[in-house]
Amino acid sequence: MLSFCFFETPTQRNMSEHQSFQFGKSRFNQNTFFGRFRHFLDVIDPSTLFVTEKRLQECVELLDGFKRGTVPPGVTDAQLWKAQKIKQAIIHPDTGEKILMPFRMSGFIPFGTPVVVGLLLPNQTLASTIFWQWLNQSHNACVNFCNRNASQPAPASKFVQGYLGAVTSAVSIAVGLNVLIQKAKGFSPTTRLLVQRFVPFPAVASANVCNVVLMRHSELSEGISVLDDDGNVVGTSRVAARHALMETALTRVVLPMPILLLPPLIMSVLEKLPLLQRQRRLVLPVHSLVCLAAFSLALPLAISLFPQMSQISVNRLEPEIAMATDGPMVTYNKGL
Repeated sequence: MLSFCFFETPTQRNMSEHQSFQFGKSRFNQNTFFGRFRHFLDVIDPSTLFVTEKRLQECVELLDGFKRGTVPPGVTDAQLWKAQKIKQAIIHPDTGEKILMPFRMSGFIPFGTPVVVGLLLPNQTLASTIFWQWLNQSHNACVNFCNRNASQPAPASKFVQGYLGAVTSAVSIAVGLNVLIQKAKGFSPTTRLLVQRFVPFPAVASANVCNVVLMRHSELSEGISVLDDDGNVVGTSRVAARHALMETALTRVVLPMPILLLPPLIMSVLEKLPLLQRQRRLVLPVHSLVCLAAFSLALPLAISLFPQMSQISVNRLEPEIAMATDGPMVTYNKGL
């Protein structure tokens, strides 16, 4: 559930920074927005993209040793936290397999920023609108699929169906909005250009929701695994799957807000500066930097709305789940 405690107290902050290592847990308080924000800054850290295979294996072996109680002498809590950060950034928690670099959350900003720049280019043609929306939703579809809850197997046909539905919805919405704007006779050329720059937001936000639901709709029919306090699977729940998809879909609506709304506003001001008036070739690099800054802010803010490992009362789940555990709450992997 969404926590209404947004900030940590100084005591909580000090404890999280000097916390003893806990396997599978975050070193930051996941009951506050600020704690989740700090946690997801680790998750999206692009430096993990450059971790070598040898370094990854060292981290996995160190964590396996910790679970067996055979940690080498001299290993610190900081080293264990670092090893867990690297493993969680690269390896899927359910499948244990490496996530391809462009589709990791740590690769979302580096690989997604050029697409955002393309979406926000002024004077888009029909062909360019279709191309950038297709590229954006193709990237989103792969990110959603690779970071889904994979506790239950899903055939490749589900991915294809979801991909086609997500891309079709995005392109249809974007093209439809552009056609409406072109036919609007009451807009001046300047107003039409400004409005066109905001078209990507409703197109992307609505398509993002379709993307998440279609790419992960097998979870709704198959359910997802729910865990007790000891991390043991107590059953499979469709109700928990609905909550997981709802939470993820909400983050995908919030995510494009700063990315697609702030750059048009900022660029409409910057483009009036004498420097950019004289040096028009600087407009695209400046635009790209503005998009990168907005993306870097938006991603951790959006995915911090909910914990990745969310809890739900057993009274809200299927009866067989309540019968399988003595605890009042169970945990599920929301996905990212």
